[in-house]
Amino acid sequence: MNRPLLFLDVDGPLNPYAAKPERRPDGYTTLRVPRNDAHQEDRGLSSRRPLRVWLNPEHGRFLLQLGFELCWATTWMDDANRWIAPVLGLPELPFVDFGDVLLRERPDGVHWKTGPLVDYAGGRPFAWVDDEQSELDQIYVTAHHQGAGLLHHVNPRIGLRENDFHSLADFARSLDTSRTTG
Repeated sequence: MNRPLLFLDVDGPLNPYAAKPERRPDGYTTLRVPRNDAHQEDRGLSSRRPLRVWLNPEHGRFLLQLGFELCWATTWMDDANRWIAPVLGLPELPFVDFGDVLLRERPDGVHWKTGPLVDYAGGRPFAWVDDEQSELDQIYVTAHHQGAGLLHHVNPRIGLRENDFHSLADFARSLDTSRTTG
């Protein structure tokens, strides 16, 4: 049987962008991505100043040990394979192509990623690590997704921590238990 999916956002969970800007978190390295190669729109910032990204190289190993099939669920889309994966020691990963819904607000308050992630999963169990989910997203997943779905919120000031990896591993184990006892 297929492993569950783990949808990974970059900014927030892997890159604690909201941490104090003058103090890189312990264990993290700084990556400077040229704005013309960066995943995001300029957002009014000087295009000459590179995008600062903080990444913890240990996170890749931890993610690979969780028992999920990893998939990028980020505005970086395929650029995450070019810039983020090598620093984390991850192989090239599939990514959700958000196409024309990228950053498009929904009138119902559901995050713009939620529908595409449910569609991509196609009923397959998944966990989604992000810093922007809300109760509305959980309600949407429960109503529109046939499989198990864990929406795991990560504080963008601190990024992924040991307890986050434990929660994800517990979710993956619970799926293994339900498949063998079901």
